Amino acid sequence: MKKMMLICLALVFSAGQLLVARGTDKTIENLKAAFKGESTASAKYAAFAAQAKKEGLSAIGTMFEATSKAEQIHAANHQTVLGKMGQKTDPVKPEFAVKTTKENLQDAISGETYEMTTMYPGFIATAKDEDVAAASKSFRWAMDTEKKHQLMYQNALNGLNAQKNTFPKVYWVCPKCGNTYDVAKPEASCAFCSTKSQTFIRFGK
Repeated sequence: MKKMMLICLALVFSAGQLLVARGTDKTIENLKAAFKGESTASAKYAAFAAQAKKEGLSAIGTMFEATSKAEQIHAANHQTVLGKMGQKTDPVKPEFAVKTTKENLQDAISGETYEMTTMYPGFIATAKDEDVAAASKSFRWAMDTEKKHQLMYQNALNGLNAQKNTFPKVYWVCPKCGNTYDVAKPEASCAFCSTKSQTFIRFGK
């Protein structure tokens, strides 16, 4: 009788584990998709930075260098959450085209708009439904940063179209969440994750 009870308990435990695994399947899939997307964005923006500097647009090049770093941080955060869930990420082979800086800015605006209005809101909703708080946090940090990036890219494009060379020269990136600032001196701590600004990564002079 005791042996039978132990077997039943083992079966119940195994079934529970299976339900937990199945219950987070969509979030795992979303984390992997987000990791691939952010890794690709990081490589793409690094290439866009080089193109901008090639065109003599050094300030826009600096902006892309900063956002490239931010996307790298987002990808790393997603990967960390996956690791804690017992999952591994596949190698990413970024695929993108580099055109003129104006075209690159429009491409970046389109990408960030999709992420902040469609992709990440959906991912966050699913993570909440599946009760994966760490994924929800990682997604939200990325989404809130993409909103700022989209505005930076739009302002840069507007400036180019108006032939105004009044772009920010200095950018700061939070090493924990990727939050990006385009000011000469950032606030005392990150608005998203409370990391002290002394640790922020600076881009530009």
